[in-house]
Amino acid sequence: MLRIHFTVDDFALVRFAPRPSPVPELHAALMMLGAPHEELLFGRWRGRLSRALPASAGPLADLVPGGVAPRFLDVLGGTREEGFALIRASRPEFVRSELERVYAGGGRVPSWVHALHSGDARAWNTLDRAQAAAYETVLAPVWPLVQDLHRAEFTRHALTVAEQGLGVALTHAAPGSRLRDGVWEWPGVTGVPGGRDVRLDGRGLVLLPTFHWRGGPLVQDLPGHPVVLAYPAGRGLPLAPDGDGTREEALTGVLGRTRAELLRALDEARTTTGLARRLGVSNATASAHAQALRAAGLITTTRTGRSVHHARTPLGALLIDPLGPS
Repeated sequence: MLRIHFTVDDFALVRFAPRPSPVPELHAALMMLGAPHEELLFGRWRGRLSRALPASAGPLADLVPGGVAPRFLDVLGGTREEGFALIRASRPEFVRSELERVYAGGGRVPSWVHALHSGDARAWNTLDRAQAAAYETVLAPVWPLVQDLHRAEFTRHALTVAEQGLGVALTHAAPGSRLRDGVWEWPGVTGVPGGRDVRLDGRGLVLLPTFHWRGGPLVQDLPGHPVVLAYPAGRGLPLAPDGDGTREEALTGVLGRTRAELLRALDEARTTTGLARRLGVSNATASAHAQALRAAGLITTTRTGRSVHHARTPLGALLIDPLGPS
């Protein structure tokens, strides 16, 4: 059991990550690559990537000698390069203490890890090359699909918050979880006697869906930073459908066909009558769907005289644009 303790202030600081983050998604994929379970569903994917990973990615395995990664790898960032820059900016004493922690059980320490412990620039370059090689092999080929799946998940939460409130959105992120007395109780955490308690203490919480990892929630809990909770979302990326139209199908599945078409139709501001004609529905139907999208923060509505004009919000544009704003 994972128990996340909220203060009153923390509820105002909960947010859903608006875009996927390459570094934690890559680490989730690598963890899944080494996991022995779910062979029936993930076996072909695991076998293909295991054969494809270049030797230059090997140093990443040296950082998890006992299956536990050093916490200085717990970063976000919008690109792999940005994520690695955040890793590289970790305090030297934090890097040293985390390497000592993961190797505390003994075993041979590779020479490059010794050098990383000392802050050697060549060791950091080794880690950068390893991450880049793993990213290009594991994540780059499917990154557009990760973006599509994340966008659909983000939309689902936005609608749930707008229509049912934050508490329902939180528990929907983890089927079987419950929120009571300021504590969010998650099932699925094993191997920790009595479970694990995470206290936000006013730092807030970022919810980050991951589409590769199928185990329990992954917690990034660094002092002075918001807690980041990466949770398994949907069916998992190796099981996601291939082919064109994934983004459109995912968005339609979350919003419904008419609302998704309405949001796409707002490539420019349109009146309710203009939307109704574009979609082939009545003015009343177009107005009702626009009201639902407005409640979710996906569109805005302004009145000029007798005309009512609808336009996408930045959030609505994010869901339509596969790359998001530059």
